[in-house]
Amino acid sequence: MKKVLTGAAAIASLTLGFAAHASCVDPRTSGSGALSNLQLAHGAQPGQFRGNGVDERIVGTWLVVYTPTGSKTPSGEAFIQWHGDRTEWEYINYPTLNGNICLGSWKPLDEQHVSRNHFGWLYNEGTLAGWFNETETDEVSWDGNSYSGTNDTVLHFYPVPPATEGTTVELKGTANATRLAP
Repeated sequence: MKKVLTGAAAIASLTLGFAAHASCVDPRTSGSGALSNLQLAHGAQPGQFRGNGVDERIVGTWLVVYTPTGSKTPSGEAFIQWHGDRTEWEYINYPTLNGNICLGSWKPLDEQHVSRNHFGWLYNEGTLAGWFNETETDEVSWDGNSYSGTNDTVLHFYPVPPATEGTTVELKGTANATRLAP
């Protein structure tokens, strides 16, 4: 069974209905706090990336805000590192029992766009409940200090007895990112 959700329905499904989260670490072992309380230096040095190819402009550490399609309210904020070897990892602020680190790979599409293919585990109260795959296409600014794009995330939930097959849920949204200073 496949479901497509947008906006508030997507957030509600993840936080209330499924109680599933991407994770890798137990947050009880580390401090917590809102990103809005952090003092982050944004941007690269003026002209540092101007004129470089998109595969150079995307490499670095970013603060990304995700918003579900049809919603004006962001669903999460993440730190993402894009690496020169075309791999990436993400640490998102979703409240999870076991943490929230995910990883993937990326490739340049043209002089302004990159595409990433991203994976993570889904948990339900600390028990493995499935996995997800997010694909995203982003347009990187000419100065290398921001990017924005659209994403499509497909969640694959394992069957829960007595069911014989799992559930698949599709979520769509946008990403808006600001480079963090090196």
